Amino acid sequence: MSTPDLQRLLTAPILPTLLRLAAPNVLAMVMTVLVGIAETYYVGRLGTTPLAAMALVFPFAMLTQMMSAGAMGGGVSAAISRALGASDLVRAHSLVQHALLIGLGVGLLYSTIFLLWGPDFYALLGGRGAVQLQAVQYGQVLFAGAVLVWLLNTLASIVRGTGNMRAPSLALVATAGLQIVLGGALSLGAGPVPGLGMVGVALGHILATAAGVLYFLWYLIRNQGRLTLHLQGFALQRSLFADILRVGAVACLSPVQSVLAILIFTGLLAQLGTEALAGYGIGQRLEFLLIPIAFGIGVAAVPMVGMAMGAGQVARARRVAWVAAGVSALNLGVIGAVVTLAPDLWARLFTQDETVLAYARQYLVTAGPAFPFFGLGLTLYFASQGAGQVIGPVLAGTVRLVLVAGVGWWLAQNQGTADHFYGLVAWAMLLYGLVTAAAVAFTPWGPRQPRTTG
Repeated sequence: MSTPDLQRLLTAPILPTLLRLAAPNVLAMVMTVLVGIAETYYVGRLGTTPLAAMALVFPFAMLTQMMSAGAMGGGVSAAISRALGASDLVRAHSLVQHALLIGLGVGLLYSTIFLLWGPDFYALLGGRGAVQLQAVQYGQVLFAGAVLVWLLNTLASIVRGTGNMRAPSLALVATAGLQIVLGGALSLGAGPVPGLGMVGVALGHILATAAGVLYFLWYLIRNQGRLTLHLQGFALQRSLFADILRVGAVACLSPVQSVLAILIFTGLLAQLGTEALAGYGIGQRLEFLLIPIAFGIGVAAVPMVGMAMGAGQVARARRVAWVAAGVSALNLGVIGAVVTLAPDLWARLFTQDETVLAYARQYLVTAGPAFPFFGLGLTLYFASQGAGQVIGPVLAGTVRLVLVAGVGWWLAQNQGTADHFYGLVAWAMLLYGLVTAAAVAFTPWGPRQPRTTG
């Protein structure tokens, strides 16, 4: 990374710089949202049972994205940005190789877990009969490509760690566009291409992701960016693995906690019937799509915070974190207000079944006002990765999970209605945002000394 580029990230006004870095990320995340809308639309065309089946698989699919891009990916970006902030280019180049090995290894493990035990997970969530069968068929194909998702997001995180948001964002936009086209053609059929149902959606996802991985490998090997992937002369260094994993591995606990909270709700609402589960799936889809929007802001904060910490500018790093959190809370607050006042704008995209719509409306009106707190907490979680201080935000996620599990169990034992469960969703988001903010406020980040390679 050139000295003028680095100096701009370390000295330029925070809000304009953050918005400039976030803009391409937000564009990429908007495409991610469109992928979610398109895929849910395709599945909705297939009927209520496929929608319910998708609700069983979707949390695990989003967990793949959240862990590879937001958690471990944040650890990758943070380690690289701290090395660049300390002007240690040798370390930064070595981190590229180590990051790719981590992405490949963890991705293979993730694929293996869900190919072997995915059907058991769907059954635990209450999947029965045709719903469970379609969930298994969809999940087996989808998670066969989980390793590609890990590689794609690891490679994108490497480039983001240099402060270059434009290249990875444009590549992800192209990948998402290809996924929308392939998913629609393969699931519903197009011309001579037969409709494969839910399996077609999964195949479109795999093919588009593979294309993205090939592009990023070409980009890094051909020295198109600020760092280069060297395939020769690679020496494993424990300290470099540790630099990534001490943030990324701990950060992975946060998306696991978030998905566990969703899974608890999914399992409890499955007991209320297929219509209740399908309606919640529509609302749940929006909740998960809030994550990419907050990600667009949060991931821009990671290199700004990381480089500031690497250069010893702790006060600036903290200011970046709070500015990013405020922008994210504002964005999600607008979305929450819209779906609270006009829930059908979202719900009717996926179904016309009045019973399912009633449940979806109920969720959106109840949970919508809490969306800004969710954005506040999630963006502070990303910013904390840049500082290498993720324990506080992870503990905030633990508080949220305990609340969901404890109160959810009590409601299940006392004939709680869907409205009660949706209220619990809102209170859990509120608590998560406030506890994360408190954790960041009271956790000392402290000066970080430049580290040498080794």
